[in-house]
Amino acid sequence: MEKIMTYENLHSFAYSNDKLIEGPIRGMVIHFCGLGNMNRYPDSHPGDGLEFAEKGIIFVIPYNNPWCWMNQQAVRYTDEIVEVLCDHYGLGTDVKIVSVGQSMGGLSSLVYCRYAQITPVACVADCPVCDLPYHFTEREDLPRTLYSAFANYDGTMEEALRSASPLHLVDEMPDISYTIFHCLGDRLVNIEKHSEAFVKAMEVNHQIRYVRVPLRDHCDLSAEAQVEYRRTILSAFDR
Repeated sequence: MEKIMTYENLHSFAYSNDKLIEGPIRGMVIHFCGLGNMNRYPDSHPGDGLEFAEKGIIFVIPYNNPWCWMNQQAVRYTDEIVEVLCDHYGLGTDVKIVSVGQSMGGLSSLVYCRYAQITPVACVADCPVCDLPYHFTEREDLPRTLYSAFANYDGTMEEALRSASPLHLVDEMPDISYTIFHCLGDRLVNIEKHSEAFVKAMEVNHQIRYVRVPLRDHCDLSAEAQVEYRRTILSAFDR
């Protein structure tokens, strides 16, 4: 299929704060949304867009399918957004990209690091789903979303789920910086089955930091943890 996305129509496919940036561009933060987020066009620039623009960082929210689970189409879609921005601003393949997200978006941020055309330099994930085959059984609302994302894959559903499951991609994950935040009171994504298992497997051969957030539910970071989350993202651009 011919290329559909252009810089002129990018606003139909993603949110980007790039037009707010004055001066040199330092890199890009790609924020992946959680399950069911409809990715509505923002009426104005969100706070993240304003803050990152002041620091010379493009902040992008891809309008991926809200049940995408970072399947092959979502990876290609995100790559195309990055390509459009890089071509427009003359950014090379050495551009610093930080991949971030919450819940399904946390999974997406991790899985994107594995498959992206330009490998991010860091990933920061909040309460991420890490074991996708297990997650298929974790709640009654999940099988239909995963079937929607992976039903057209060749092979079995188990094989399809494993191809977008961070825990099952540990040996293929790139050598970059990873930080996982997880709320200890999470009632939607079991911390032991997901972040605990993933971090333990990653610690063998990867650089990974794990931040446990007490007394908070799913993706409900405390004020202190939110500051640390943002600091972790920004620190990747200072390396």
